Amino acid sequence: MLKLQDATHKRSVRQPRIGLAMAGGGPLGAIYELGALRALDESIDGLSLHTLDTYVGVSAGSFLAASLANHMSTGQMCRIFMGRKDAEHSFRPEAFLKPAYREYFRQVQRIPKVAGEALLEWLKNPLGFGVSESFSAISQLLPTGVFNNSTVHDFIQEVLSIPGRSNDFRDLTTKLFIIAVELDTGAAVRFGSDQLNDVPISRAVQASSALPGLYPPVTINGVDYVDGALRRTLHASVALKEDIDLLIGINPLVPYNALDQDNQELLSELGDDHRLGRSGLTLVLSQTFRAMIQSRMQIGIGGYQDSYPNSAIMLIEPNRNDDTMFFTNIFSYASRTSLCEHAYQTTRQELRQRKSELNRFLKPFGLSLNQAVLADETRSLADSLKQNRSNQTPVSRSLQRALDRLRNSLDNEQVA
Repeated sequence: MLKLQDATHKRSVRQPRIGLAMAGGGPLGAIYELGALRALDESIDGLSLHTLDTYVGVSAGSFLAASLANHMSTGQMCRIFMGRKDAEHSFRPEAFLKPAYREYFRQVQRIPKVAGEALLEWLKNPLGFGVSESFSAISQLLPTGVFNNSTVHDFIQEVLSIPGRSNDFRDLTTKLFIIAVELDTGAAVRFGSDQLNDVPISRAVQASSALPGLYPPVTINGVDYVDGALRRTLHASVALKEDIDLLIGINPLVPYNALDQDNQELLSELGDDHRLGRSGLTLVLSQTFRAMIQSRMQIGIGGYQDSYPNSAIMLIEPNRNDDTMFFTNIFSYASRTSLCEHAYQTTRQELRQRKSELNRFLKPFGLSLNQAVLADETRSLADSLKQNRSNQTPVSRSLQRALDRLRNSLDNEQVA
């Protein structure tokens, strides 16, 4: 589902500034975003997603944003996530699902204190200490996260530690913002901003993706942080405030249209009733969560036209009748190859169907659709990766970084 929002005021002639904002959505969301990014990258001439002006990443989207800001191509990232033999890093999904033993042990240590407090309350009022009070005491001993998210930090640190890349916001040649939420205040924070640019990128990504219940909060300089999606879905305004002419946004989670005729046939296979409410708690929670996310994002996008009239927005989302995206476990890595291919193909299809409208929309930014690539309906993601082999050595990556710095310096002098 492709949404286009033109700028209401055209800027004077200048080199267009392009930004990218990516929402969260667990492994499912990251894999969808990766497939969509690959389709956009090869289908739009003049667009290079790893050399943009500004990147914003939230939760699962933060790893992709951090990689692109370090000039990793979409092809390189696809190889890593899909576990291909020619990938430059080994990606093992099971490493992200290790139990948070330290958190378990911390909670076990609190048993005597919590039990003592509960016993004292019971002695004070034995008749008033019922089921709800007992549950309240037990809930204090539940771990704040099931899995150990230090592996997220370790993996990203490894990816960004090779020559030509950097784990330091201040060393990047482009702007990168990773969004997290400060747990004690509920405020959204922007790692990469002037106040928080000394935090390692890998630690910021770990904090941004710390979904409560799944991963424990991440403590940085004495402050606890959790998933950045708790406040907003896309945080597109963070990029728009950087004087962006065109913002590309990707949101992987949308509510499912169960009333679509084809979808009703699918639901009938799950039970006697075609309604999601009769299909189990998991689907009900998934639909509710997706509806909340998209509702917040629609409100935000709608207001940006007035707040940022000089900026155009292109938003990529799955279609609401996409049963593959809805019925795949949001935390599963098992089907990542087929799911990435699915996102790649559905994005290409959307671009083909709206090619005339898109060419008009993209023209002011010096961009256009690559008709030859889009016309090949047999083209697969594997075909795309064969034609996009990375041959950059550490030396060439370092040279590219130096050239980017020189280009930025010259651009700044011209503006001044």
